[in-house]
Amino acid sequence: MFDYETLKLIWWGLIGFLFIGFAITDGMDMGVGGLLPFVAKKDVESRVVINTVGAHWDGNQVWLITAGAALFAAWPLVYATAFSGFYFAMMLTLFSLFLRPLAFDYRSKIESENWRSNWDKALFVGSMVPPLVFGVAFGNLLQGVPFSFDELMRVTYTGSFFALFTPFTLLTGIVSVAMVLMHGSTWLVMRTDAKVAQRSANIGRVVAVVLSLAFVLAGVMVWQSIDGYVVTSSIDKMGQAQPTLKQVTTTAGAWLHNYQNTPVLWLVPLTGIIMPLIVALFLSNKSNRMTVKVTAFIASSVTIVSVILTAGIAMFPFVMPSSSQPNHSLLMWDTVSSETTLTLMFTVVAVFVPIILGYTIWCYKKMWRTVTIEEIEQNNHSAY
Repeated sequence: MFDYETLKLIWWGLIGFLFIGFAITDGMDMGVGGLLPFVAKKDVESRVVINTVGAHWDGNQVWLITAGAALFAAWPLVYATAFSGFYFAMMLTLFSLFLRPLAFDYRSKIESENWRSNWDKALFVGSMVPPLVFGVAFGNLLQGVPFSFDELMRVTYTGSFFALFTPFTLLTGIVSVAMVLMHGSTWLVMRTDAKVAQRSANIGRVVAVVLSLAFVLAGVMVWQSIDGYVVTSSIDKMGQAQPTLKQVTTTAGAWLHNYQNTPVLWLVPLTGIIMPLIVALFLSNKSNRMTVKVTAFIASSVTIVSVILTAGIAMFPFVMPSSSQPNHSLLMWDTVSSETTLTLMFTVVAVFVPIILGYTIWCYKKMWRTVTIEEIEQNNHSAY
């Protein structure tokens, strides 16, 4: 079907696609959960907000599970090293995600103000901690992760949980949180009416500008103060997984080399800067036309794609650089599964991904509507 080198490239793209799909779909749900305490002033308004994602949140979260499974199957060394190095961060994310299904399902079971308020707080935590952790993790990948392999390919991680948090990684965390809040606000503007939609637009404008500024600042830091990684030896693109045989060095500005070598790629980060401002512009539009609202949501989705691709292009072909032993850094060329495994997985993906995408689009189309207070009151015992 494809040779080994091409399969490695395909799976780099597929794993990126899965993480982008997760960021767009479940990022929208998380953004809604993060906005809940600020856009809903009454219990019925909270239920309006929650029900805008009530039909889809669990299906959207499957994108994360699928991306994790693909990472395990296609890049087993990356999966093992990441879960060893970021263990406590991963556990923090996992336990935060536990709160989301509980909050969705239990919140409205009891008509108690304290009960519902506590579950709203749980939903807020479960929605905001994961994007913060993911953003911090991306920042650490750009800085390099302190790991190395021994002669038996056993990984040793020499960092700590608190060492993950630096000024740069906290900035990338802000980028991630602002991104999902902006995305959630554009969703609520489309799916709610009256006061909730207006509050969502007001917050969305602010976080969109914050996102654009933070993204620019992160880019400046990558250019000025973050050393990038460069492979200085030849790479066997058809070889099996053996990440310790190459030569890697670090140098200032190295993460910009791919952009300098192919200038057209600068359009990707430029889009990530401009699109949030376009979102802010459309959220400032007082028109109630759905085309305006949909345009803001599309611009928000394009922003997410651009931000993630900006990091992916900058690091290519690195997947997980090592700050302890740069020669042990994991590349997309030398950290993959066998050719047979990648071929089999690609066949499965080629069949089922179009089916899943088609079904997902159909579900959103069938369940599309503006959620109103009147609808929640009429369906008091069946709605979230």
